[in-house]
Amino acid sequence: MKRTLKLALGALVSASMLAGLAHAAGLKDAKDVHISFVVHGSASDPYWSVVKRGVDDAAALTGAKVDYYAPQVFDVVEQARLMDAAIASKPDGIAVSIADADAMRKSVTAAVAANIPMVVLDSGEKPGAEMGAPLYVGTVSEYDSGKKAGERLAKDGILKVVCINHEVGNVSLDERCQGLNDGLKPAGGGTEVVAVSPDPADVQRRTEAYLSAHPDVQAVYALGATAANPLIPLFRDKELFGKLKLYTFDISPEVLDSIVAGEMSWGMDAQQYLMGYLPVIYLVQQATNGISPINSTYTGPLFVDTPEKAKAILSLAKEGIR
Repeated sequence: MKRTLKLALGALVSASMLAGLAHAAGLKDAKDVHISFVVHGSASDPYWSVVKRGVDDAAALTGAKVDYYAPQVFDVVEQARLMDAAIASKPDGIAVSIADADAMRKSVTAAVAANIPMVVLDSGEKPGAEMGAPLYVGTVSEYDSGKKAGERLAKDGILKVVCINHEVGNVSLDERCQGLNDGLKPAGGGTEVVAVSPDPADVQRRTEAYLSAHPDVQAVYALGATAANPLIPLFRDKELFGKLKLYTFDISPEVLDSIVAGEMSWGMDAQQYLMGYLPVIYLVQQATNGISPINSTYTGPLFVDTPEKAKAILSLAKEGIR
């Protein structure tokens, strides 16, 4: 799949570059294009490392210069500061995630006012459009993704669910859990939230404490692989697989290994590699040929819900692509 994607997009980029050796006024050669990515996810987050891999691969393909800005830990105030720094560098395009619209509003609208082409990725489709940045690459709304998961759980009789939130303040994660709750609600189910830090030991400690105090819980739903990864060994050590269900938004090699082993029930795949890859392609095309998509591109979610599906993409996940 990776090779097919690269060949297809590579052919598009190469053909346009060859055809546009003599650019119209105001357009550039790809090697002279400068793009900035400003995201809220830390570099250590397994989800965002896949996004970064997509960015790097697209930058290598196009020859454009791409700067990647991310806070060391989840911090929307710091992300806004990084966005301001990116704007000051006067790039030819910016790709930005909007996990907190209020925190990012001033910076995003400043980029719009400066006429910098933008792509919103991963989160913030609706607020991005309201701020003047309507092009989005990512999953369908986090709320709708959560609702789909909740409806599926309800159908299977799983009604009492706890959400493990590893980035308190990330509106996207709040929307995931709200959607999950609303998907369960018609069947009489619902969710509660356990707030944890990204520290694996904290994820395990707080989750275990909650489960001990709430023996009626049927399932644990991680709001991302950062929470899911440390929960897998916790479930193994405490022999919880078979007693409780474990699900997650987003996948990782650890999640896929667990699904292959028949432990975890499923992970929801956002195909976040494309969230890094496609904005580079789109913004380079805007800078070199003056063309851009007019609609958002949805990359997920997909349910990886069988050992066969998980095994089929495991090698790609270990390469940092899925």
